[in-house]
Amino acid sequence: MREALAWPVMLGVLGAIIGSFIAALVIRWPEGRSVVGGRSACDACGHVLRARDLVPIASALVLRGRCRDCGAPIDPRHPAIEVAALAIGAAAGAVVQGPEAMAGAVFGWLLLALAALDVEALWLPNRITGTLAAAGLATGVLGLEPSFEERLIGGVGGFGALWLIAAVYRRVRGRHGLGGGDPKLLGAIGLWLGWRMLPPVLLLASLVGLGLVLFRQFSGRTVARDDALPFGAFLALAAYPAWLAMVWVRA
Repeated sequence: MREALAWPVMLGVLGAIIGSFIAALVIRWPEGRSVVGGRSACDACGHVLRARDLVPIASALVLRGRCRDCGAPIDPRHPAIEVAALAIGAAAGAVVQGPEAMAGAVFGWLLLALAALDVEALWLPNRITGTLAAAGLATGVLGLEPSFEERLIGGVGGFGALWLIAAVYRRVRGRHGLGGGDPKLLGAIGLWLGWRMLPPVLLLASLVGLGLVLFRQFSGRTVARDDALPFGAFLALAAYPAWLAMVWVRA
C-alpha cells in the first residue's frame, strides 16, 4: 500500500520540478535564449529570482501569480506546465510502479515539452524527438513491454505512414499539409507504444484536432483551410493516455 502511494507522490513531485525546466525551455528556446545558462529572472523587471520564488507551483500560488519585486504577472505557462508535468508523473506512478513507472513518466514529460513547443512555435525540435526515440529503444532493450520487435515495427510504421500521407498531399495539392517533424514524432511514439497502439493514437489525435476546429468555429473564429494546426501536439496528447491505458490493461 505504501509503495502504491509512494510512486505517484514521488513522480508527481519530480514532475513539478522537471515541469519548471520544461516551462523555461518552452518560453526561452523559441526566442533563441539560453535554457541552461544564467540565473532565472523576472521577464518584466529583470530581477534575479530567489530560491523561494522558484518552488514549482507553490511560489506562483503564494505570490498570487505576480513577481515579488515589480508585481508584473508571472507567465501563466510556468504554473500550467508545472501542473501538467506533476499530473503526468503522478498518473504514471498510479498505474504502475518501479522502473516502468519512471520510464512512462519520462515518456510523458518529453511529450509535454514537444506539445508545448508545437503549440507555442509550431516546432518539434529534432533534439527532443530524437531523445524520445532513443529512450523508447532503450526501454525496449531493457525488456519493458511492448517487445523490442513491436517497437521497431511501430517506429518504422509510424514514421512511414505520416511521411507517405504528407508526400501524397504535397503531390496532389502542391503544398505542405504536415510539418516535417510530425512523421518523426509518430515514429518515436511507435518506438514506445509498438505498432498496435498507433491506429488509436492517430484516431484520437485527429479527433482532438477536429474538436479544436469545431470549437473555433462555434466560438466565432474564422478557420481557413490552410490554417496551421499543431498536429504534433495532438499526437502527444493522444500518445500519453494511450500509454496509460496500455499499461493499466496489462496490469
